[in-house]
Amino acid sequence: MALKAQYYKHTLNFRFDAGTSRGVLKNKDSYFIKIFDENTPEIFGLGEAGPLEGLSLDFGNLAENKIQEITNHINSGIYKNLDDLELDLTNFSSVKFALETAILDLKNGGKRKIFSNGFFEKSERIKINGLVWMGNKDFMKKQIVEKLDAGFDTIKLKIGAIDFNEEMELLRYIRKQFSVSEISLRVDANGAFSPVEALDKLKKLSEFEIHSIEQPIKTNQWEEMANLCEKTPVSIALDEELIENFSSKETLLKTIKPQYIILKPSLMGGISGSSEWIKTAESLGIDWWMTSALESNVGLNAICQFAATFKNDLPQGLGTGKLYENNFDSPLEIKSGEIYYNQNTEWNLDYFKTN
Repeated sequence: MALKAQYYKHTLNFRFDAGTSRGVLKNKDSYFIKIFDENTPEIFGLGEAGPLEGLSLDFGNLAENKIQEITNHINSGIYKNLDDLELDLTNFSSVKFALETAILDLKNGGKRKIFSNGFFEKSERIKINGLVWMGNKDFMKKQIVEKLDAGFDTIKLKIGAIDFNEEMELLRYIRKQFSVSEISLRVDANGAFSPVEALDKLKKLSEFEIHSIEQPIKTNQWEEMANLCEKTPVSIALDEELIENFSSKETLLKTIKPQYIILKPSLMGGISGSSEWIKTAESLGIDWWMTSALESNVGLNAICQFAATFKNDLPQGLGTGKLYENNFDSPLEIKSGEIYYNQNTEWNLDYFKTN
């Protein structure tokens, strides 16, 4: 196999101002690597690196330069086969995810098949949560209504940007209409609470029988987070905490003892690194679910197929495919709170064929 590669940068534009506790997102850059045999360039593996500002260790130029470097090395002929491409990318999680995806895709025939499982081959469905972005109260309420009307039975609200009492009102609005047996509620604080106030706020949130809260306080406060996990009336899921401590998996989880962890392969060592997190968590009796990190449908497809390799009935966080005005058309579809791969729908990846 005469390996060749191409590199692409694509700016994804949000359909709306996506509010988080770290600011408002309007667009996001992703970097893609295409790997192919020069004798059959129409058959290619495709992977996406989508680092996030303020979260990814390889954000921006770091990821872009590394993908360019890998592309140049492949084209120089120093790698003779796909197995040679298993590079040490410890501090480049998004690039590792892109490279792993592209390799698996090409090994499976360049059909966007990353793993052989029922999700890709039989259109088996994965249950997902409906994500409600931060914004003013009316904007958030509008999203809640849309998600409920669309048939989601797990709703996730990003909190911490507007007045806490207004956020409580939104939760109360849902609970007045739907019991905990009808709608499961998740909230994501993105570290917005201070350690001093966190437990009190968790007690107030417990009034609404919340399923879980993601990252209530900022990262690297292990003692404070462990104390919260021990006393909390609402299950706590670690998210950002994992990104900065990927080399201390067992120590971190044994110290903090969270109820859940949340895995974003682009931020947590790619597919291989996330598999290690899952193995460690399960050995300690800690549950988990997987989410995308605002990738395009290219990366989202890989994460969905990866998630489907595990037997995990918890709703996953994989409903981000409709976020962008200029995403790539794909067979991924969402119905009644579930995502599946429609084999009767084609990918539109002309962008990677003509550039």
